[in-house]
Amino acid sequence: MLKSDDKDLTKEQKEFQKLLDKEDFRAPMDGELIKGSVISASKAEVKIDLKGILTGVVRGPELYEEDEAYANLKAGDEVEATVINSENENGDIELSFRYAGQEKAWDGLRTAFSEGDIITVRIVDANKGGLMVKYRQIPGFLPVSQLAPENYPRVNGGDKGKILEKLRSFIGCDFEVKIMTFDEKNDKIIFSEKKAWNEKQKDIISKYQVGTIVEGEITAITDFGVFISFGENLEGLIHISELAWQRIDNPSELYKTGENIKAEVISLDNSKIFLSAKKLLKDPWGEVAEKYKINDKVEGKILKVNPFGLFVSLDADIHGLAHISQLDLAPKQRIYEKFKAGTTEEFTVVSIEPKDHRLGLAFGEGALKKEDKKEKEEKEDKKDKKENKEKKEEKKEEKEDKKKEK
Repeated sequence: MLKSDDKDLTKEQKEFQKLLDKEDFRAPMDGELIKGSVISASKAEVKIDLKGILTGVVRGPELYEEDEAYANLKAGDEVEATVINSENENGDIELSFRYAGQEKAWDGLRTAFSEGDIITVRIVDANKGGLMVKYRQIPGFLPVSQLAPENYPRVNGGDKGKILEKLRSFIGCDFEVKIMTFDEKNDKIIFSEKKAWNEKQKDIISKYQVGTIVEGEITAITDFGVFISFGENLEGLIHISELAWQRIDNPSELYKTGENIKAEVISLDNSKIFLSAKKLLKDPWGEVAEKYKINDKVEGKILKVNPFGLFVSLDADIHGLAHISQLDLAPKQRIYEKFKAGTTEEFTVVSIEPKDHRLGLAFGEGALKKEDKKEKEEKEDKKDKKENKEKKEEKKEEKEDKKKEK
């Protein structure tokens, strides 16, 4: 800095020194945050006027365009910058927007966390657990479980490779999120898109109530049901048990993504909407008593073999259950040894409960009542005793005949 008692100063330098003295101007120190006015701005550098006395310059990586305040500067804009060199090769003060911008970013995160504000982050990478994101240049993590319904990777069968492929498709995208965990000391920030989505959907979801009929497009099909998009960017789940009155093993056999479907709202749990398609269909169990009677012999196709019994299709709408206790299995015989899915067998109807949508079946002698089984066993026992007695008498007669012959 110039000295006022320097005898070697030129006239211009003396005038400049008087100006410094008059303004009480102090040369900025490294690391100091200062304010100035933009003289010119380009992609390569930004020149800043510092109180009409000195010129600062911001170059290269120090431009920090991630912050909106520094992205589109023009002459006359007031800016803040951090001193990184009090004098460069051209005699200018070397400045940085990056340090100032990062401090602004941290301030923004602190405020967003304390007040629960929604902010925007950019996706920069992905792994099986979720998405690596940045708020300006500050890194954070967005777990898969905290994605909004529209971005959650619903992959049939839970294929991890396909899930990762879906997550990677978000790289470069901007997501609106809220902060779940903010540990500035350890640079640990966890974001939630789901919480931001929930907040934005509150007013919209309040327009719906249980019993409301909606129509939407199927956006995803999973093992446990289908998701549909409807209304103002809302999404609901039709569980596999609510798709049809009959038993369904694989929803993809009945539905395709992109198809339209009508459903009824059956539950609202905060931002979660549960729907039913079968409620809009005629309940076939209302007429089951006209089709089937107890002790009827019926043919049924075995849909599934479980350790506890068989699921059997009697017709397109009515499915019954043959419990393992009524399958006439031999001692130690396994159910899988005697029955196979896809085969057709004759069963006996042993119970009908229309209100509970249940129909019980039995196979072979499994249909007999305990009294009937006992009576049958007694008859068979008597028959065996009689046969044994007759055989003994025959042997006795044979012995006597042989004695006579001798």
